[in-house]
Amino acid sequence: MKNLLNRHLFSSVAFAFTLLSLALPAVKAVAQAPVPDSPAIEANAHAMLAKLTLEQKIELLGGVDSMYTRAVPSIDLPRFKMSDASVGVRTWGPTTAYAGGVALAATWDPAFSRELGESLGKDARARSVNFLLGPGVNIARSAVAGRDFEYLSEDPYLNSVMVVPFIEGVQSEGVIATVKHYALNNQEFNRHNASSDVDERTMREIYLPAFKAAVTKAHVDAVMNSYNLINGVHATQNEFLNLKLLKGEWGFKGVLMSDWNATYDGVEAVNNGLDLEMPSSKFMNEKNLLPAVKDGRVKESTIDDHVLRLLRTELRYGFTERPQFDPNVSTYSVADRAVALRGALESITLLKNEGNILPLDKAKVKTIAIIGPDAWPAVPGGGGSSHAEAFDPVSMVTGIANFVGPDVHVLYSRGLPDMVDVFRHTQWENGIQVETFPSHDFTGTPESGKRANVADWKPAQWQPADKSARSIRYSTEFKADKAGEYLLLAAASGEDSFKVMIDGKQTLDQMHAEGQVPKYTTLTLTAGQTIKVVADYVPHAAGVRFGMGLAYEPDLVAADARKFASLADVVVVAAGFDSASEGEGHDRTFTLPWGQDALIEAMAAANPHTVVTLTGGGGMDVERWLNKVPALLHVYYPGQEGGTAIAQVLFGEHDPEGKLPVTFDRTWQDSASAPYYYPVPGADTTLHTIGVDGKPLDYTIQHIRYGDRLMVGYRYWTTIGKQPLFPFGYGLSYTTFKFANLQAPATAASGSTVPVSFDVTNTGSVKGAEVAQLYVSDPSAKVVRPERELKGFEKVRLAPGETKHVTLNLDASAFSFWDEAAHKWSIDPGKFVLRVGDSSENTPLQADITLQ
Repeated sequence: MKNLLNRHLFSSVAFAFTLLSLALPAVKAVAQAPVPDSPAIEANAHAMLAKLTLEQKIELLGGVDSMYTRAVPSIDLPRFKMSDASVGVRTWGPTTAYAGGVALAATWDPAFSRELGESLGKDARARSVNFLLGPGVNIARSAVAGRDFEYLSEDPYLNSVMVVPFIEGVQSEGVIATVKHYALNNQEFNRHNASSDVDERTMREIYLPAFKAAVTKAHVDAVMNSYNLINGVHATQNEFLNLKLLKGEWGFKGVLMSDWNATYDGVEAVNNGLDLEMPSSKFMNEKNLLPAVKDGRVKESTIDDHVLRLLRTELRYGFTERPQFDPNVSTYSVADRAVALRGALESITLLKNEGNILPLDKAKVKTIAIIGPDAWPAVPGGGGSSHAEAFDPVSMVTGIANFVGPDVHVLYSRGLPDMVDVFRHTQWENGIQVETFPSHDFTGTPESGKRANVADWKPAQWQPADKSARSIRYSTEFKADKAGEYLLLAAASGEDSFKVMIDGKQTLDQMHAEGQVPKYTTLTLTAGQTIKVVADYVPHAAGVRFGMGLAYEPDLVAADARKFASLADVVVVAAGFDSASEGEGHDRTFTLPWGQDALIEAMAAANPHTVVTLTGGGGMDVERWLNKVPALLHVYYPGQEGGTAIAQVLFGEHDPEGKLPVTFDRTWQDSASAPYYYPVPGADTTLHTIGVDGKPLDYTIQHIRYGDRLMVGYRYWTTIGKQPLFPFGYGLSYTTFKFANLQAPATAASGSTVPVSFDVTNTGSVKGAEVAQLYVSDPSAKVVRPERELKGFEKVRLAPGETKHVTLNLDASAFSFWDEAAHKWSIDPGKFVLRVGDSSENTPLQADITLQ
């Protein structure tokens, strides 16, 4: 996480300089959108290159000051500024925080994606930013992957269609978009040492299409490599990905940069396509590359190619000819707020509405209770390098209160205690014995002590590794004063590790990793039962950052929350994740964060009119209480205007129009990726050696074997003939729609364009939006294929009684698969089935077509 903290620390100083720049006299902005490559640009780039020494060329291959490319004054080349992105231009101070990533995908609206890209481009120009480090397009293979909220969906077609206009929007404003993280960054745990091991067909059909579309259709001008390895080779030095595909087959002309500190070998990286090492030249530097050029391991022409890519790209955008600050845009933009609100409104997805409890009637609701950890303050986004500090984020409490006005009583309670309060208030029997060992493995003679609780947990802040080896053992007992369920909760920070044993059995554990979230489980205890508790904790940094507690689960729910729920006409429970529990550097849980299941159950027991909203990057476990509440909405991470949007949807001012961009599994074990998500201990590890500062360094690679292959999300469920809890593409409305009159040719030539048309009618009483989805099946395929795949969609907005005739055109790619034997895209002639509906499971229209 060091790279994230460096960026944050740097941003406060840089923001001050940004403010100073705004006070300067306005300078007229010149042409914004990039121009195509031309002989003039090529000649200019080569002329600049010719003036550089080899040492200067190598210097240009690394960044400087965390967020800049290097300047070369001798050729009048200034340094160029970057910013993290995805949901906001977040590096240089407060900004507009949008509903991006998975929320953007939930809109299923390419036109809005373009609008969002343009807004981000304008925000970047207001901060003199040249490179916007987004969007992220990795596939949501598993709901627990820590950065799924930054990415888009589980489907390569949906990702591709949404990312192209986003990039075009950003780059139309004269800002370079950076598609990331290339490639197969589908988990956050141990991301520097995890190898995504996958066959080429699966790569090309599932994990690479959005990157390909970004390059070949949107003409993105920067790509960022990921931290992980692919089939045993780090992305930043992966010949297949970087040279064969990206710069070869796809014809990428722009800049390939590393993620921050994602370079591991300078010679291998420079020889295998990496143009720019960020944030600095840790490996691609003179010390490593000058000797390599002299002894022939690296050609100077290779260095030249990397430098020319940087120069050409910067020249095409006119960065050397005009100021990047645009005086026609605002740092704080009212127009941006409208875009942020639209994104939130379009993404909110209604998953359950039993008895049509929603929309709420403003005239009948006199008291509303808003309960839960995500009710206040606002939760606009997840954690890590995408987290944007909004100027004025609207919480759910604020948004609903503003909407209903002074005549409605609004009652708020967080509903659960702070985690540290659980640690502090646990009543351990006879205190806690503490043994501190002078080693990492609990050997040696310990120092002993005693204390009343284990409450030293602190939020994660990067600290250097502790040079002295330590391990700490906490031994105690706990006596249950009531029969029932008890929450066992433990947490550490940063790279610390721990395990907790109950009566000698390991119950919780956290391995040494880059980041982490609290671990918990429930224990069923009888009244008077005493259990032995031992926690082994290994700190990575100086000090102690560990906490542990036990609490009777019903007592976790605050008394005022129960009271407010019983008094209210309706209860809204704001549950889910936040920037601490879901973010970069660690995976999240599939279960809701601790205590939230009990809170929802308690609110539903106190008031049958309980509506639950879920914040998070994808699916999560709702089985424990779903049948106890009448309504459920997924709000993803709704950006700074989330509270306003949620209020408008709850009270029917805006029809819920979001559709799930991911499948909602019933349990973690139900997902196709679950058996393959984590490496098999011992069996899936290899030892690698790299050179650091001229010295060999051994490190262990964990191999993640993608045994689920093509069967990601809905592809798996439709192929096995079973249904998940909520299917991909699903989302309810306050109105109803009907599909009819499917028309498609009975036969067509392979490779030709196939038109598919049908009618969509709003059969309800309010205006609304529907996403018509077209899936293609290949029942006569000679190879294994998913039962159906999304190959077309269109979002339509209809007044009551209105019908729209929709036509979608299917090109050759809609019917193709990657032929491993022939090593090309192929179509098996024969019968295909076209299916149209409103989700992957509900396709009422069907037609057969034979490709000849």
